[in-house]
Amino acid sequence: MTQANFTNRFLTIAIAVLAGLATRPALAADAPAYDASAHYTKYEYRIAMRDGAHLFTVVYTPKDTSKAYPILMERTPYGCGPYGVDRGSPEHLAPSQAFLDAGYIFVCQDVRGRFMSEGTWLEMTPAIDNKKSAKDVDESSDTHDTVQWLIDHVKGNNGRVGLWGISYPGFYTAASVIDSHPAIKAASPEAPVTDLFMGDDSYHGGAFMLAANYDFYAVFKPQANPTEGESDWKSFEYHNDDAYDYFLRLGNLDAITRSIGDPTLLRDAVEHDYYDAYWQKRAIDKHLKNVKAAMLTVGGWFDAEDLAGPLLVDKAIRQNNPGTPETLVMGPWTHGGWIGRVGKSLGKVQFAQDNSEFFKQKIMFPFFEQHLRGGADAKLPAAYVFETGSNVWRRYDAWPPREARKRTLWFGPHGSLGWNAPAEAQPTFDSYVSDPNRPVPYIAYATQGMPQEYMVSDQRFAATRPDVLVYETPVLDEDLTVAGPIAAKLAVSTTATDVDWVVKLIDVYPADSGAPEKEHRRGIDVPAPESAMGGYEQLVRGQPLRARFRHGYEHPEAVVPNQVETVSVELPDVNHVFRRGHRIMVQIQSSWFPLIDRNPQSFVTIRSAKPEDFVSATQHVYRWRDQPSGIELRVLE
Repeated sequence: MTQANFTNRFLTIAIAVLAGLATRPALAADAPAYDASAHYTKYEYRIAMRDGAHLFTVVYTPKDTSKAYPILMERTPYGCGPYGVDRGSPEHLAPSQAFLDAGYIFVCQDVRGRFMSEGTWLEMTPAIDNKKSAKDVDESSDTHDTVQWLIDHVKGNNGRVGLWGISYPGFYTAASVIDSHPAIKAASPEAPVTDLFMGDDSYHGGAFMLAANYDFYAVFKPQANPTEGESDWKSFEYHNDDAYDYFLRLGNLDAITRSIGDPTLLRDAVEHDYYDAYWQKRAIDKHLKNVKAAMLTVGGWFDAEDLAGPLLVDKAIRQNNPGTPETLVMGPWTHGGWIGRVGKSLGKVQFAQDNSEFFKQKIMFPFFEQHLRGGADAKLPAAYVFETGSNVWRRYDAWPPREARKRTLWFGPHGSLGWNAPAEAQPTFDSYVSDPNRPVPYIAYATQGMPQEYMVSDQRFAATRPDVLVYETPVLDEDLTVAGPIAAKLAVSTTATDVDWVVKLIDVYPADSGAPEKEHRRGIDVPAPESAMGGYEQLVRGQPLRARFRHGYEHPEAVVPNQVETVSVELPDVNHVFRRGHRIMVQIQSSWFPLIDRNPQSFVTIRSAKPEDFVSATQHVYRWRDQPSGIELRVLE
């Protein structure tokens, strides 16, 4: 059977490629359809880099030559096709119709070693800080050489260049502004892949993001260049409607990796299972220096792949480039959803308005107009973030907001959760048995791949399992706004030599909550089923910590059985209001399958773990005066 739920990252790539078509407003019945060919002419070039490699570059220029235009460029590993000067349209390179109407020179470049470009492609090209010869090339140098060529050879440009891209192209945008060419005046890395091991696509808390990476690397493969085809994406057969059952039957990670055929990139990700030099040199945020362009860094609160990326880029830009204009935008979107989707809902959770159109009209277009054409000041704050729960856009002069104060919700007896630290004078704990052969699923239904709806999915199915601990506050008598990163501090022990600690922060709706008006599926608003939200346990944020990395991700260490330790589980940022009448819930568990791979609970090489290595273990979470456990939030009062 054809893969029904194709990789979310691939869907986002398709969204980005088709962005211009997917988001066009409906035209009046008597208005002619927009014909880009009537306004733009396509050219194709092979631009020489300093080491002699030629990068294939597509350029669309306005036919109106009465004025000069800024250049807006995307660099991508996913192809700039369709190839041929008589094929294609600039619509898929324009973030919105406004860019086409205003007039830009649109540029798309196949990055080194992909599709029609020469050279050798590398996963997350390592940046070279101190280039000593023409052979020292990276994304910054390739962009510098390309920009200089465009300024010198493309007629009608105004000498100003903007960069943008989503996901992997977001990485190339960020990597391209290091030691940036002076003509690059503005750049927008959107959902940028930033540090694959530290919370981006590959690993979260040291646990491998199995479902998403398997889907992606099953279709994204090393590629011979130049190519004669339009795409190297090939279909993949799951032969099973249920990824949970599918991966359990395959066994360990080595067996899972072999199942896709030509597993080069997946094998690299699996074999580098701690934060070694392979990952460290690919973390682009460590190199974001000498950035001269104004920056607009964009992400989604429900980006299941690259939620951490924009936050890391924003932090690095501010720390390393004082004085460089930088705005962080975080909206209620899945991966890249601000371009190809409405952004009004996700699953059964509603966000009340067309947030994607708001972003494109009020933020992105004014940003580029200001810096590339000398337009009006967009007056963007340091952080322009959507507040879920209340469904309001907020402007802050810093992220996290300076006024947010740290407060801890402590675990208490009988599954209670409250602001008062535990007072029990004797050791007290809650326990459960975790079996990696019967892992806790991350969603309540059978599916292939990783539906991004899981990030707001109902957690009632997990709360009833004996291998999940549940802590819950009383009903809130006023709104509680949480803004910024979250940290669970857990005093724990295990009978095993390794364990995963999975922490989930949950918004529990009142029993009488009504049904949503619409549901969001595959980028389209459709009528919701006749089901109320009463008692809905919405996942707000979740994150694992593989205990072997409790002292750092570079040196895995076995856990000492039955020894109590305090571990910190760092959860990604949120901007969420728990509304009056709701409750706050925290769930603790030791598997989250197949979102993450299975920890055998033995200190072995996980990818090659044998069946006998997968053992049950008893987990203890302590909650007394000397060994308290709780979750630290940043609260806006």
